[in-house]
Amino acid sequence: MFPSILIVDDEAPILRSLGGILQDEGFEVITAQNGYEALQMIGKTSPDLVLLDIWMPGLDGIDTLKEIRRDNPNLPVVLITGHGSVETAVQAIKLGAYDFIEKPLSIEKVVVTINNALNFRRLEEENRYLRKKTLEKYSITGTSQPIMEMLRQIEIAAPTEAWVLIFGENGTGKELVARTIHQLSSRSDQAMVTVNCAAADSRWLEDDLFGHEKGAFKGAAQRKQGKMELAHKGTLFFDDIGDMDIKIQGKLLQVLESKVFTRLGGGRDITIDVRIIAATNRNLEELIEKGLFREELYYRLNVIPIIVPPLRERRKDIGLLMDQFFARLSQENTYPKKRLSPQALEVLMRYPWPGNVRELKNLAERLAITISDEIILAEHIPASYRDKAVEDAICPASYFEENSFDEAVKRFEKAFINSHLVRHNIDEKKTAKAIGLDLKTLRQKADL
Repeated sequence: MFPSILIVDDEAPILRSLGGILQDEGFEVITAQNGYEALQMIGKTSPDLVLLDIWMPGLDGIDTLKEIRRDNPNLPVVLITGHGSVETAVQAIKLGAYDFIEKPLSIEKVVVTINNALNFRRLEEENRYLRKKTLEKYSITGTSQPIMEMLRQIEIAAPTEAWVLIFGENGTGKELVARTIHQLSSRSDQAMVTVNCAAADSRWLEDDLFGHEKGAFKGAAQRKQGKMELAHKGTLFFDDIGDMDIKIQGKLLQVLESKVFTRLGGGRDITIDVRIIAATNRNLEELIEKGLFREELYYRLNVIPIIVPPLRERRKDIGLLMDQFFARLSQENTYPKKRLSPQALEVLMRYPWPGNVRELKNLAERLAITISDEIILAEHIPASYRDKAVEDAICPASYFEENSFDEAVKRFEKAFINSHLVRHNIDEKKTAKAIGLDLKTLRQKADL
């Protein structure tokens, strides 16, 4: 298919001559003699680009452009302007026009501008597609009450510039939450740079963060940009912030407050604009009491706290998560998509999941590889999972760790309801009826 160009001009000779030339260049040409007709043609034909004259009676080019941008924000518009109207054309650029061409028209300039605008539109569409795929890849799966509450917090936090501190056990998906916040933010077209605070000693981490100049230390053969610099205009994600050396914490706090730093061995100030997201699996308040974490840094980071629930508190999502994992594994490999039998799902619902979603994902991959059958049965689940599930179902040892009788009862009620939810394929209404509870009570007791 050839790209379609809508030419809008009140002069019929220009429509004929310019239209004929563009047809010879391989474009499909549509014409309109005023702004009103142009808007109608856009609705009917969906052109790939609009060549729009500024000076027209009635609805002029500027007002037509405003209408186009309102209803078709991704449609590129190139303005045709006469002598002395360059200021108006610049105003049109600010309103969203791609470019402008001055009369008398240079056919070569017209064709080059059109091709550049069409390429720009193609790149924008590719970026939108890639952004959509990225959001799908990093989408958070679940309909349980704890996950829905977390998603509400993400929805509130993401569009802002506020810093976020994510709390959660290992394997719960803290980095996934951070990436979701970044992708839903105004910085999504820039990089999210991750700093692993637990994977390095203080000297290496300082160099990783701030970079260095050539000759700053032995082995520094050339200048290196640090992650602070690489994240400029984007998001800087500190994973395992609770494990950061306290000496680095002090320098980091100073940089975060001033937004200025220097590379190691350098003297030039570098100004940065970054949004900070941090995550930890540790109790930072306890670390503060022990002198292992700076209180000022904690309060600076903890503008919006988000808690990622462990898998044992969102067992309702296990079936959805396994279905998603099996679907991805099937796409990436040649074997058919696996499915859990109700009995297999019940085993997984009763397992305590100390490794959280990461452990569940590993199990899904193990089952997809080792089980040839399409349906995963209860006996296909490894014995270590089945045994622990039965043990916890009969009498979870952790119940006896509760200091309150009421808390132990609440935990039993939740486990009892979750067990019956599995038997009724996670149908809340059927489960409530079967065990003699009203739907509201069931949801409250099971945290649904």
